[in-house]
Formats: sequence, structure tokens, C-alpha cells
Amino acid sequence: MTRRAAGRKPRSPMSLPGLAVLTVASALTWALGGSESLHGQARDASLAIVGGYLIDGTEGVPIQNSVVLVDGDRVVHVGTVEDTRIPDGARVIDADGHTVMPGLHEAHAHLFIVGHGIYSDYFTRYHYEQDRMRELMTISARQLLMAGVTSARDVGAQLDDALWIKEEIEEGRMVGPRLFVSGPFLQKTSGPTQEFFRVLVDGPDDARRKARELIDAGVDLLKIIQLGALSREERMAMAEVARAAGVHIAVHANTVEEIRAAAEMGVRTIEHVGAGASPLYPEESIRLMRDNGIFWVPTAMVSRVYNVTDDFPERLDAPQLQEDLAPDVYEDVRESLTFRSRLGYFTGKREVSPHYGDKIRQAHKAGVRLLVGTDSGTPMNFHYESTWKEMDLFVRYGLPPMRVISMATRYPALAYGKLGEMGTIEPGKLADIIVVDGNPLRRMSVLQQDNVIYVIKGGVQYKGPDTQLNLSDR
Repeated sequence: MTRRAAGRKPRSPMSLPGLAVLTVASALTWALGGSESLHGQARDASLAIVGGYLIDGTEGVPIQNSVVLVDGDRVVHVGTVEDTRIPDGARVIDADGHTVMPGLHEAHAHLFIVGHGIYSDYFTRYHYEQDRMRELMTISARQLLMAGVTSARDVGAQLDDALWIKEEIEEGRMVGPRLFVSGPFLQKTSGPTQEFFRVLVDGPDDARRKARELIDAGVDLLKIIQLGALSREERMAMAEVARAAGVHIAVHANTVEEIRAAAEMGVRTIEHVGAGASPLYPEESIRLMRDNGIFWVPTAMVSRVYNVTDDFPERLDAPQLQEDLAPDVYEDVRESLTFRSRLGYFTGKREVSPHYGDKIRQAHKAGVRLLVGTDSGTPMNFHYESTWKEMDLFVRYGLPPMRVISMATRYPALAYGKLGEMGTIEPGKLADIIVVDGNPLRRMSVLQQDNVIYVIKGGVQYKGPDTQLNLSDR
């Protein structure tokens, strides 16, 4: 026996097989370093998300009064309340009056930093003196997931730490997004306080060996910077290793020459792309990215976060930040931002800001595919709000809201070769789903954390009124 969604009469009834739903043990807790797994819990009925306005990530017409059925970690059916029957025993999430959409993807995050303004002080204190990087990464991961970010690229961290947090999340011992990690940067030179997350290469053989070591250790991508300082032989050696292993490459590239080198390497994403205070990018830079299928991660928030803070300085005193960070860490972060106009990090970035919208419009109009990535964790750029703010910036800069949603859902899956697994709400794909109070097609700010009512990753509910996970312990 089945029951109809929301009690409505079906127009064309559809018989569905019995489906297993997620139920989470009420005693489940989360603690840093804990051994209890979130996986393997009882699944004795189907999960049905019923009645919402479904934006499925394909850029098709949204579905009103939708129904999404989940079996285990997968979506098994997408329909409406008129043509879908809910299996007996289903646990129903009532999404009526809300938007249902794919979980967001943050394409450029740094989990080991939390918005502190002075890197030399931060890394000295929390890596070299106190050894607290994993504690801070745990907080960052939780912040992202609670903000509706169900997957993310962590593009820069000490190798062991990056692999540790990825495994902890995958094994269900820690709460956070599905991670794609690069581990340390591959580059030519480094400063003294940042050596622990940078691998220096010296010659093509060394570059080849170190790239292979990272891939053999388990990274999902290589992050290569300082392209202009690397020789062509060093760059191509690392690209050869990545191509053979089937992992993609992300690079920093600013000049036309560096973007040309990135195209020759076959990189998948270019991060940032500076060009200083110039009103537009050189047309050659745009052409190279478009014609070589390179995805651009603008990290627009980096150029705007100073202005955003000037507009609302109280954001630095947000209760969210105080609640998430340990008291001593919060006080340290807050103090580091007291005289933000003097911070070296923002040198040059404020000059870029007035032209960034023009550059993003230029690239989008020319056919370059953009990803939503924010450099979250950098000074004043907090994990719990950076992703939706970047999306809001894109819309303010004139990009269509539906396309911006794709840039934070479907496009990353396409860029990483994972479109068959994630990025949209379609049968057979991972059930990474959020339920939001409001319509992001009308106002992207509805994606701020307080409006994200439910967060479901891989069929597991991590946030919502009836969530039976204790997320308060660290």
C-alpha cells in the first residue's frame, strides 16, 4: 500500500519499488577524533522530500509541488505530488513553500584558515606552536556544510591534514562536505611560515617525482602556482603525471603568458586571474580559457570582502563566528582585523574591486565557464557565508541567477569529471540536497545559512528541524 504525496489526487499514478530510507540513531554524536561512524545506520523506509519548488541544477524549468525520493545515498525518483506515490514507511520532509535544490559546491576553499588577518602570526601560532590545524579544519568543514555546501575543493593544506579530514568525513567520523583535496601547492619558492603546505620543485625530474608522490598519497587534484617561475619542462612534467593518473590540475595564472602555459599543460581550472586594476582582461586571456575548455574560478569575494566589511563592519562581530571558534581563536581572529586598512593582504585588492564585475561579465559573455569558488578562509572571508555571497556578487554583476546556480552545482561536477555522480538532482545521482526558505532565482541572499533549513549529503540529513545528530560537540 502506498500513499499519495501531500494527499493530492495523482494524475498518472506511478508504481515504485520498495525503497530504503535513512534513519539516524538518536544517540549519535559527533566529536573531534571520535570513533563512532555516521554510516551503517538503519535504513528501513524511503526518504521523500515533498512539495517544494525544485531547481534541479539542469537549468530546466523548475518543478512546482515536487517530490524527490531517496534510497540510501542516491536519488531514485523525481516527480510531482500529482504523479508520485510515497512508499509506506517513508520519512517525509515537508518542503512545501520552500526551494529544493542541489547542495552547493565551494570550488576554492582553505579549511585550515578561518579569516585571520595576519598569516605570519596565524601559522606560527596554530601550526608551529600549538599544532591546532586539524581542530580548525574541523570547524571550517562544519561551517561549510551547515551553510548548504555539500561538496568542496580544499586547494591548499599540509598533505597529512588534507587527507586526514577527507577520510574522517568519508568514514562518517566528522561532519563536513564531500571533499576534493589538493594537499600542498607545487611551486618554485616559499616564505618561512608557509613551508608546511608548499612543496618546492627543482627541475623536471624532481617535479615529476613530487607530483607522483602527492597523487600516490591520495590527492584528488594538483594545485600548481608560480607558473612564470617554473620552467616549461617542470610544468609539463607535472602535467604528464596528472594526465596519466586521471587527476585534474588547478593553477594560479595572471598574465597572458601564464594562461598560455596553463592551456599547454591541459589544466582544468584557473584560480583568481588578477590583471591588476585594468578595466578588462586581455582578449587573449579570455580566448585561451574559452578555447581550451578551462574553467575559471574568479574568487570575486577576495576583491570585495574589504568593501563588504566597510559596508557592514559588524559582520566581524557576528555571533556565528563567536559560536563556531574557540574563545581564544575568536579573540585572536578579531584582534587581527582591528586595523584592517593596514593589512598587507589587501594591498592591491581594493584597486581591483571596481573593475571585477566588468571582467566577470566579459568572461561569461565570451563563453568562459565560471565556478563559484571564494578563497574562503582568507582574511574576513568566512566559510559560513562566502559561497552565497559570491553567488550574490555574480548576480549583481549581471549573470543570470539560474546560470549562477549551475556554477555552484553542475559546473563543478562537469569540471571534475563527476557529472554522472553529482551536481544535479536526477535519478541515480548522489542525494546531495538542500531545502531553502525562499527562491534564489529572485534573491540569491536567501541562501545565507539561517535560511538553509535542511542539508542532506549522500542521503544523510545533517541539518533540519528533526535532525538527530548532535552537532554541538567539537
